[in-house]
Amino acid sequence: MKHLTRAMLIVSALALAACSQNERFDNDVALGGAGANGAIVPGSANDPTSPLYFQSAVGDRVLFAVDQHTLSDAARLTLNAQAQWLMANPDYTAVIEGHADEQGTREYNLALGGRRANAAREYLITQGVSPARLRTVTYGKERPIEICSVESCYAKNRRAVTVLAAGAIS
Repeated sequence: MKHLTRAMLIVSALALAACSQNERFDNDVALGGAGANGAIVPGSANDPTSPLYFQSAVGDRVLFAVDQHTLSDAARLTLNAQAQWLMANPDYTAVIEGHADEQGTREYNLALGGRRANAAREYLITQGVSPARLRTVTYGKERPIEICSVESCYAKNRRAVTVLAAGAIS
C-alpha cells in the first residue's frame, strides 16, 4: 500500500509540474501561431494572410447535397468569406477541387465533382475574384475524406475544396 501511495504522489507531482510550464509554447507555430506577447507569427494559423488562417478561420470547403452541385446558403457564406480573403490577398491563386461520394460510377462522379468545382469557381467570380486566379480540377470519388458506407461519411465527401497556391496559375 505504501508503494501505491508513493506512486500516486509522484504521478500527481509530475502532472502538476508539466502544467505549470505553459509559457514554453509561446513561440510554437503549430499551437496557434501566437509568439511572445501575442505577436502574430508569419505563416501561422493566426496570421490573417496565411493559407493556414484561410483553411481554419475562413474555411476551405463547401458541402453539397446528394447528386447536387447547387450551392446551399451555408456554402455561399463560406464562399463569400473566401472571396473576401482572396481579394485581400492578391498574391494567391486557387485550385478548386470537386469531389463526390463513393455512390455511382467513376465517370458520373468525375462529372459531378467537376460541376461542384465549377459552381464554387463561378460563385467566387461573381463575388469579384478574377477568373485568372481560379482553376478547377475534379477527383470524383477518388479522394474521399471518410471511407465507410453510411450517410455521415458520404456527406463529408460531397465537397468542393479551395486549395491556395502562391503566384500565378500555370
